[in-house]
Amino acid sequence: MTSSYRLGVVLLLLLPIGSVAGIKQNPNHHNPEDKRLESVNERGDHAMGFSHEKASHHFLLTIDGGSIEVAANDPKDTASLEQIRAHLAHIARLFKDGDFSKPMFTHGEPPAGVSVMTRLKKEITYTFEPTERGGRVRIRTSNDEALEGVHDFLRYQIKDHKTGDPLEVKVP
Repeated sequence: MTSSYRLGVVLLLLLPIGSVAGIKQNPNHHNPEDKRLESVNERGDHAMGFSHEKASHHFLLTIDGGSIEVAANDPKDTASLEQIRAHLAHIARLFKDGDFSKPMFTHGEPPAGVSVMTRLKKEITYTFEPTERGGRVRIRTSNDEALEGVHDFLRYQIKDHKTGDPLEVKVP
């Protein structure tokens, strides 16, 4: 073996996986966004009391606020249905009191809008509504600053949970 060949082999071995044409990235490698979503989902399952895999979450912006909607994926999954409704009813009460500890725990940081929503808690209403497969928390306000905080909070949720929901108010 020539010394230039050995040097080439050594250099090739020192290159990061995927940097040589034709070598695929390690399929077990997760990018930081995937790891973050994994952590958010894991903490969220603990905070909510049900698996995110058994439910669909949506965060919707409206002219007067928005909503947090959760539905059991399987209409026959009555355990998840009951857990979803209990969780959302509890969230409505906590948020009304300015307590955002569950989303802070879930996301590992205070979500955008929380400081405004806490400060202006008396300007915002949170109403739990059961739905056929789960429930929703309707969030309403007539205060412009509170509305901006609510929208910031919901956009943060959409992005961090990667729900694909619209980031702007959908006018009917």
